[in-house]
Amino acid sequence: MLINICIMPSRDSSNDGQGDTVSLSMSVSELDDSGEGKGKKKRGRPGKQGVRPPLKKARRSPVDKGGRRPNGVAHQNGEGTDPSTLFEVVKQGKSAMQSVIDDWIESYKQDRDLALLDLINFFIHCSGCKGTVRIEMFRNMQNAEIIRKMTEEFDEDSGDYPLTMAGPQWKKFRYNFCEFIMVLVRQCQYSIIYDEYMMDTVISLLTGLSDSQVRAFRHTSTLAAMKLMTALVNVALNLSINQDNTQRQYEAERNKVAGKRANEKLELLLEKRKELQENQDEIENMMNSIFKGIFVHRYRDAIAEIRAICIEEIGVWMKLYSDAFLNDSYLKYVGWTLHDRQGEVRLKCLKALQTLYTNRELYPKLELFTNRFKDRIVSMTLDKEYDVAVEAIRLVTLILHGSEDALSNEDCENVYHLVYSAHRPVAVAAGEFLHRKLFSRHDPQAEEALAKRRGRNSPNGNLIRMLVLFFLESELHEHAAYLVDSLWDSSQDLLKDWDCMVELLLEDPLQGEEVLGDRHESALIELMVCTIRQAAEAHPPVGRGTGKRVLTAKEKKTQIDDKNRLTEHLIVALPMLLSKYQTDAEKVANLLQVPQYFDLEVYSSGRMEKHLDALLKQIRVVVDKHTEMEVLEACSKTYSILCSEEYTIMNRVDIARSQLIDELMDRFAHSVEDLLQEGDEADDDDIYNVLSTLKKLTAFHNAHDLTKWDLFKNCYRLLKMGIEQGSMPEQIAVQALQCSHYSILWQLVKITEGCQSKYYNDYGDIIKETLSKARQMDKIQCAKTLILSLQQLFNELIQDQGPNLDRTSSHVSGIKELARRFALTFGLDQIKTREAVATLHKDGIEFAFKVPNPKGPEYPPPNLAFLEVLCEFSSKLLRQDKKTVHSYLEKFMTEYMMERREDVWLPLIAYRNSLLTGGDDDRLSVTTGASSTSKASTVRSKRGRPPQHKRRPEEEAVEGSWVMRNDTIQTPGALHTPQLTSTALRENPRQAADHIPDQDSSEPGSEPDYMHNPQMQMSWLDQQKMEEVNRKERGGMNYMKSRSGGVRQQVRGLMEDDAEPIFEDVMMSSRGQLEDMNEEFEDTMVIDLPASRNRRERAELRPDFFDSTAIMEDDAGFGMQMF
Repeated sequence: MLINICIMPSRDSSNDGQGDTVSLSMSVSELDDSGEGKGKKKRGRPGKQGVRPPLKKARRSPVDKGGRRPNGVAHQNGEGTDPSTLFEVVKQGKSAMQSVIDDWIESYKQDRDLALLDLINFFIHCSGCKGTVRIEMFRNMQNAEIIRKMTEEFDEDSGDYPLTMAGPQWKKFRYNFCEFIMVLVRQCQYSIIYDEYMMDTVISLLTGLSDSQVRAFRHTSTLAAMKLMTALVNVALNLSINQDNTQRQYEAERNKVAGKRANEKLELLLEKRKELQENQDEIENMMNSIFKGIFVHRYRDAIAEIRAICIEEIGVWMKLYSDAFLNDSYLKYVGWTLHDRQGEVRLKCLKALQTLYTNRELYPKLELFTNRFKDRIVSMTLDKEYDVAVEAIRLVTLILHGSEDALSNEDCENVYHLVYSAHRPVAVAAGEFLHRKLFSRHDPQAEEALAKRRGRNSPNGNLIRMLVLFFLESELHEHAAYLVDSLWDSSQDLLKDWDCMVELLLEDPLQGEEVLGDRHESALIELMVCTIRQAAEAHPPVGRGTGKRVLTAKEKKTQIDDKNRLTEHLIVALPMLLSKYQTDAEKVANLLQVPQYFDLEVYSSGRMEKHLDALLKQIRVVVDKHTEMEVLEACSKTYSILCSEEYTIMNRVDIARSQLIDELMDRFAHSVEDLLQEGDEADDDDIYNVLSTLKKLTAFHNAHDLTKWDLFKNCYRLLKMGIEQGSMPEQIAVQALQCSHYSILWQLVKITEGCQSKYYNDYGDIIKETLSKARQMDKIQCAKTLILSLQQLFNELIQDQGPNLDRTSSHVSGIKELARRFALTFGLDQIKTREAVATLHKDGIEFAFKVPNPKGPEYPPPNLAFLEVLCEFSSKLLRQDKKTVHSYLEKFMTEYMMERREDVWLPLIAYRNSLLTGGDDDRLSVTTGASSTSKASTVRSKRGRPPQHKRRPEEEAVEGSWVMRNDTIQTPGALHTPQLTSTALRENPRQAADHIPDQDSSEPGSEPDYMHNPQMQMSWLDQQKMEEVNRKERGGMNYMKSRSGGVRQQVRGLMEDDAEPIFEDVMMSSRGQLEDMNEEFEDTMVIDLPASRNRRERAELRPDFFDSTAIMEDDAGFGMQMF
């Protein structure tokens, strides 16, 4: 049978895009039912030139089990709606795939033309095309006409096709589609795939479809081709194994002595070896056709999903058949694609490489690749996509595991500092790398034996010393909790070795061990406390993760076991540690955090009251020796925890606390009397006695009810003396005021017990009713009031904490929680609150950017963190309004801001993401891969325009209410700050001093500008929409000028331009272009590398059923670049 294909030759600058169409014909031999295989023609050999002869008359074949005919035409059996095509069978997934393939093979044996037509239609339908290729079309129509016909059958109003549709059914369809291809090759691997007909037809079909400008065709056929290649790789691997086995059998038989040698068996083995070699050559030709004809062009397709498919599958080939594929000729494609601009493609590259580096036996074959692309892989640990960064760190860890010398010290240091990242998956991956490099024990049994000989209970002493040294050298001493959390998953045995840590702190160093210095002891205590907290609370520190989650049963059991173990180790050691470091405020403050993580029932159940008494004694000594508020508050908190009523030790601790307070009160009363009597003649000792005792009592009064000791009386006397005589030291006055404040609060607590909930309920009802009335009067002004209230709270927080806010603090969380509650007041009807929510976002954006940073434009504005609060209202925006608000946000952003990824810019990143999520119509076009919103600007001819549907009344009401309205909303651009109200926005004095606007100037959006500018009388959202409409109209007019008429005008909508260069460096600090790296590899096979613009240079391609270039024949004015 002769199959005519049309191939467009490559175009270069010399012929200005003009070229002749070359027509080729290919002869495909058929094998008859008798299985005659001798005299087979070489694959890919050109046949006679001429027109394709008509197909032989198709034999009528019986209907298969699924109720369908092999030619793909639906069969009505009158009993229901059974699947009638391969597509429907695979889509429903109710039949076992092997039985489906067996049925198709049976029909192929009866009439292979009709069976192949069924398979062709399967691929067409899986692409989302409504058309069907029938036997008459195949006999009478040219390939160009067939592809044009199928292109016209697409639904241009929908960008969906099976591989992009959402939902569990279509996710399962993708799996079934891939399984269908794999099973098809597996079931045909012993006969049919070698008949030079079935595989030639399929490969030619997929090659043609993969070159189509129709995205659905290209995407579906590329996935099918890559899975087909994977299936062929499995066949080739089996053939290679069989060849080796046959060769060994042949050698064994031939080496026998002449009398025992079986010549017939030798001939059979020779014949089998020859057959296997021929089959191997056939499979290699098929794989080479797919690789050269599809992979080398689609691995840099304009669509990221297609590129990702290619890279994922080539990784599978290299893993399955490393002898054939794991060489530089194939690895270079993965290396080049590491520079892809889309994160999902870079992610596939890294995962493909991980499967290779996991097998240490393959590492020698990867050595050249590692040397060439190591720097790129290390730099990807800072990728802007967190998922990519995580996988890059894991790959670097595998490289380190394969060879310690592969990474330089500089490479390792680039990964080390990521253990302090706020993004936990990145930090954990970096922790695994750090553990592998510094904290893994090479010979655990030998190290344990050495430690026991030296009198140590644990072999981890040196590793803990190394951990302390790493922590000190990193110079991020406030982030010990982050370091511990990063190493928690990989180094738990080390971090939970509290016995070894205590041993290092309490015991003298042995011979050959270095003495821990003061800084090292402080760092070790800090790290130990962080490990205790992580084990007891079983969740990451503040700033890592999204909050506490519910623990699984296994995690809960581990938490209980860890808490029991740390209590057992430290309940005895803690008093000794406090005794040794009782004069060091920093160490004592950290150690006093430990009791809150104890299982305090152990004191009574384990009969360890003596250790409790020792702890209380040491705490009392610490109180006597220190006046630092950090230490005193830690002592007060420890007493508060130990005095909890749920524990039986409460009475014992309460007695010790009362004795301590009695002693302090007695000392305070005497020192106050002495100070009052001395008056102006009081010396420094008198002042110190009063101040030190008052500090201690104030710290305890903060967490304990000391009203029965009547502290207020003496504090009042001190304050009165200061007012009357004016000679009271400032520090004493401050402490006296604070202690009096605590006394009043404790008394108020007693008074208001039982009435608190009533007050809150009444007040809440008042606020709710006020907001409801305000919203009824004017939704926009109500929204402005809400955002103004949040701005006031934010400014107060800036005044208290300074510009460097801790975004994880309870104060910031409180503002975000209030914003979340405000957002709930807008209700579920987004249309009614549309303008109000948009105005709220506008005011919030202006507030965040209105004050520039005095340090310069490279620093974030002081109010930028307010965008994190504004995120709570993003869900209340309509989909189309998110895009409008995002465009307005970009007006305030510089290019420098868009590239920043540091923690201080996270509020801006989070807010942009909240606007981009759902901001555009995410449905991708069948043809171009662009958002379907781009179709709005496509001007179609009136003749081909579908009838307009009636608009819903709700849509008409929306447009009539605000979109087209420009004279009913009288909202000034800038809202005056109301005076003497709780929502008055108080400016930060630091910012006000640096940013004083000109009162006489009329700024855009101000009230004078509103009064004199008629355009300002429209709502803000109207203005933004008008700008967007004007922009689209200008773009639409330009687009109309470039369009041509006729049939090609309809086809044009299904075509897409050649992509811009795919590869670029996506790192935050790099903009360099990808250099040509082909020269650094020594090709082991003949591979045609893809040209940058033209994909039409082909050599020895299969017959092409569907050549999309035929559509472009004689179209000099079409102006479309082929991909």
